[in-house]
Amino acid sequence: MASWVQRVIGAAKLDAATYEDVEADKTANGQALGVVVLSSIAAGIGGLAAGERGLLGGLVAGLAGWVAASFLTYVIGAKMLPEPQTRADMGEMLRTLGFAASPGILRAFGFLPVLGGIIVLAAQVWMLLATVVAVRQALDYTSTGRAVLVCVIGWFVNLLLWVWIAALAGTPFLGLGAMGQ
Repeated sequence: MASWVQRVIGAAKLDAATYEDVEADKTANGQALGVVVLSSIAAGIGGLAAGERGLLGGLVAGLAGWVAASFLTYVIGAKMLPEPQTRADMGEMLRTLGFAASPGILRAFGFLPVLGGIIVLAAQVWMLLATVVAVRQALDYTSTGRAVLVCVIGWFVNLLLWVWIAALAGTPFLGLGAMGQ
């Protein structure tokens, strides 16, 4: 069994074998949580200079987003769009998507002038690619295209949920202002 650091590096390298290892290791839930916590704290540190929600808000949002994304991905990928060999459970989704957050640790450098924004953007794109690999492996897909489709559908559903929540709360979302005002 690989160490936590080896798994974080393997996940960041988009190594399918690392995601298979994490998927199969039912004791790795805490490790996945650790990656999400570290990535969320890094985002909070990197966003402090921009006046973003801070460490606690970033941590709460990161954890909630991880659980929500795992659930959505599980429902979409394992229940709505499975391949014949798809066998997955929520634990597998939580573990693999948790480790897919490993490139997000670089977001701690978001505070750097000029380079910070580039680093954060690169980390976000890298995490998206890691998520596709994680989904493909967790859902035992033979097609990367299907994993991309699951991620796109999940992203769109997630966006709609956040817009709906913002509308219910009467708060602006993405600068659109409060919905219905």
